Amino acid sequence: MICLPASFSTQAIRQISRRAISSSARRQVNKVPEKQKMFQEDNGIPIHLKGGSGDALLYRVTMALTVFGTGYVIYELVSAAFPKKKD
Repeated sequence: MICLPASFSTQAIRQISRRAISSSARRQVNKVPEKQKMFQEDNGIPIHLKGGSGDALLYRVTMALTVFGTGYVIYELVSAAFPKKKD
């Protein structure tokens, strides 16, 4: 095991943390104006589908689960309201 002086390890940690913070800030790209233009243009597409095919797929899956869940709840309520007779 290598024993380093306390001042060296603190300086090394400070330098590493500065690099990580400064390099990550340069890579960030502001995409908000592009998204605002895409969502604000009037092209007849509903707002919940303007994100593309991923949004359309998510919408369809959500609607299918909602319809299935509603049907299942109604089925269970009807089966609870009319219990089976024991012979």
